[in-house]
Amino acid sequence: MIPTANLLAFGLASIPLIVIPGPSVLFTIGRSLSLGRVGGLLSVVGNAAGALVISIAIAFGLGTLLEESVVAFTIVKLLGAAYIIFLGIQAIRHRRRKAGAVTAPVARRGAWRTIWEGFVVGVTNAKSIIFMVAVLPLFVDHSAGGIPLQMLLLGIVFVIVALLSDSVWALAAGAARDWFARSPKRIATLSATGGVMMIGLGAAVLFVNHEPT
Repeated sequence: MIPTANLLAFGLASIPLIVIPGPSVLFTIGRSLSLGRVGGLLSVVGNAAGALVISIAIAFGLGTLLEESVVAFTIVKLLGAAYIIFLGIQAIRHRRRKAGAVTAPVARRGAWRTIWEGFVVGVTNAKSIIFMVAVLPLFVDHSAGGIPLQMLLLGIVFVIVALLSDSVWALAAGAARDWFARSPKRIATLSATGGVMMIGLGAAVLFVNHEPT
């Protein structure tokens, strides 16, 4: 079993990566601006579930494949970037519909769909993959045995920290959206802004390097 000190140290090491605006944070803000506070939080849940799948995969061997294969990593990165850009385009295209449905945006589109979209983005987050592949092994106690389980526990700590941090961002962006919601025109503009942010994020993901920095 991994020592508690290792878990705490890893949790502290994760905070700067998670709290400083990166792909997950910008995606969360964009979704909250487009869908509202509830939509943002549901996206956070989906995103965290995707990160958990990454943790499980890396703990049990996929991390080695992604670390050694530029092709495999590039495929994951391209899929994630393309999907984020697609969601951004959808937010811009349907901005007027969202303005008309501002009082209940999530109920109309389906909560599970929102969670699923967040999951796809989370499971293809190149920055999280690089961080976990590069950093998780550094906090493993090799003398304690059970390396895959230790890495899985570290991954769960990462997911919990991300879930808490991204939820705060979602609530903050959702609160700003609620203020703009007093005017349908402003909410349509805000939804489009969220879409532009996601398109920009998707484009930025394309430049994430394979080698950890």
